[in-house]
Amino acid sequence: MAKPDPLPRISRRASLQWMLGATAALATPEASLHAAPPPTAKGYGPDPSMVTLYKPGDVWPLTLSEPQRRTTRALCDLILPADETSPAASALGVPDFIDEWISSPYPAQAADRPLLLEGLAWLDEDAVRRCGKPFADLTAGQQEAIANDLATLPPAPEHKRAAAFFKRFRDLTAGGYYTTPEGSRTLGYVGNLPLASFEGPPPEALRHVGLI
Repeated sequence: MAKPDPLPRISRRASLQWMLGATAALATPEASLHAAPPPTAKGYGPDPSMVTLYKPGDVWPLTLSEPQRRTTRALCDLILPADETSPAASALGVPDFIDEWISSPYPAQAADRPLLLEGLAWLDEDAVRRCGKPFADLTAGQQEAIANDLATLPPAPEHKRAAAFFKRFRDLTAGGYYTTPEGSRTLGYVGNLPLASFEGPPPEALRHVGLI
């Protein structure tokens, strides 16, 4: 029996190019058979506990089914895969962040709910049409080919709605990733660290503002 070809690695450079490339697609108001009912939870309320560590699902029910979560994990890791210095998006809980985001009752998040649910369904349908398997079961190269179609400017007419989904999903993946402690370190952010001592502003800064 022939051995399967090894999965191609997607460079962090390629994934960042996807994130930084602008997509000109606009969501159309068409109805979708894949959209779940809107959330009915009330959210955190006017006086949330600021010391409680909330986990996804603690405040409002989550939305994604297990097949949808598999697709979400696969796409998150395609956008931000692991490399020599950074973990993959799924390792930092980004799929949980996206699930909680679209399950939130707040207007901004609720507006993303139908777009993301439709897009996840489209990914699996397109993957089955092209390769006979759901998106999460494709090779990295096959997944990348689908994503490249959605990142092309301008998108093909048949990809316009899916391209809008990909752009929003990509933004949420980056936002979820780079606001974690591990993700922020990949950007070189070193704030909020305790100092053994603080000597005050340097003389150059004090002279600049006329204090010395």
